[in-house]
Amino acid sequence: MNADNERNEFQHRTEELKGKAKETFGKVTGDKPDQTEGKAKQSKAKLRRIGDKVRESLRR
Repeated sequence: MNADNERNEFQHRTEELKGKAKETFGKVTGDKPDQTEGKAKQSKAKLRRIGDKVRESLRR
């Protein structure tokens, strides 16, 4: 794994954590839009991370 891939992995994991925090905040405050947005942010980051892994495996 090269430096760019590690940086992307870190960014995607960070986005997942931000999404989880937003989802949790929404649950605590009862704010459904925040919950939904947090889940969407997590899903987007996971898909990007998976896409990066697939792209990297195809390059080998």
